[in-house]
Amino acid sequence: MALVTLGINHRTAPVELRERVAFTPEHMADAFAELRAASGATEAAILSTCNRTELYLAGDDDCAPSVLRWLAGFHDLDSSELEQSLYVYRDAEAVRHVMRVAAGLDSMVLGEPQILGQLKDAYALARENNASGAFLSRMFEQAFSVAKRVRTQTAIGENPVSVAYAAVSMAHHIFADMSRNKALLIGAGKTIELVARHLADAGVQDFLVANRTLERAQTLAGRHGGKGILLSEIPEYLTDVDIVISSTASPLPILGKGAVERALKKRKHRPYFMVDIAVPRDIEPEVASLDDVYLYTVDDLRQVIEENIRSREGAAREAENLVDSGVQDFLNQLRALDAVSTLKQFRQRAEVLRDVETEKALRTLRNGGDPETVLRSLARGLTNKLLHEPSVQVRKATTEGRPEVTEWLRELHQLDILEADEPTTPEKI
Repeated sequence: MALVTLGINHRTAPVELRERVAFTPEHMADAFAELRAASGATEAAILSTCNRTELYLAGDDDCAPSVLRWLAGFHDLDSSELEQSLYVYRDAEAVRHVMRVAAGLDSMVLGEPQILGQLKDAYALARENNASGAFLSRMFEQAFSVAKRVRTQTAIGENPVSVAYAAVSMAHHIFADMSRNKALLIGAGKTIELVARHLADAGVQDFLVANRTLERAQTLAGRHGGKGILLSEIPEYLTDVDIVISSTASPLPILGKGAVERALKKRKHRPYFMVDIAVPRDIEPEVASLDDVYLYTVDDLRQVIEENIRSREGAAREAENLVDSGVQDFLNQLRALDAVSTLKQFRQRAEVLRDVETEKALRTLRNGGDPETVLRSLARGLTNKLLHEPSVQVRKATTEGRPEVTEWLRELHQLDILEADEPTTPEKI
């Protein structure tokens, strides 16, 4: 069974091309049917995210050229335009690539965990569409197992490497149980959206989103069961929140020292955790001088991120070793399966020869033959039948200059060991 993985990602293709090659959920069923028909592959899976589109195929032939033509046609692209951004991996390297993807080693953000969930979804979708069989299933399960070992045995996922994630992670230094804290997010762009997602993952359940446009604030807040407000309403809600994270494009500060001071008087020394991701800053720097306020800027986060990236690079080297081990384990599994199939055929052939010789012996016995003679004839006939073809092939291989076949025979039957164990016959005097 040949394995082929091909696709494009953030390293090989600009976002404009990645957008055009992405698969939408409503087109997946048609895509699976067309892909298998066009490629001749017996099994297929499709991974489509904002940073990559990859196809995983198992079959008897190298189907990459036909898959490239199909992929281009499915998305109304010219094959030459797609080909220059396409990468193709085969067999062991294809397995290695899948495992590196699952472990976050091929991601834009080294070690990010989201890709593992996306890969699991892709595998589940392939199964739902009856496109994934035993081969791809075994490969994906091994990839997920390797990714788990990378997560548990290395530090690759322990430290944040994005501004949004770093901001939320730092909040844990102030609040042990974030499910009890209320967050105010200022702005409604992509960064704040990501912050909201990380906060929700950290346990925060109570959200306020303040924005210049109320509709955008309400839309983002609504995704997490929160409330949207206008920037002008921040002072009246400030007393009730514990976490403030801001990222807008405002040229002037949105939150001043005076507003924070007034809110602090009502909070009875309950601390504020504030992160100002904006450049220029949204929160006046003087706020940092207030008691019970922990204010961090984007520069503070950048230092944390750079340190964490360096630590992840060290962990990535450990992770690559785990991937190498995972690839080898998978290939050993495949070889073992091949051996099982061959041994099954070998046993079936031996059983046919046994049954033929046994039936011959039974007929002779029924016709009054001497039992001892029949048994000896059965043993001799069965031995000759079992050894005839292997003997012919060993002699042929030796004549052709392939002495390793003889060595394999000696190893299979442990002839060297048996000879060493045989008692020495004393010389006659």
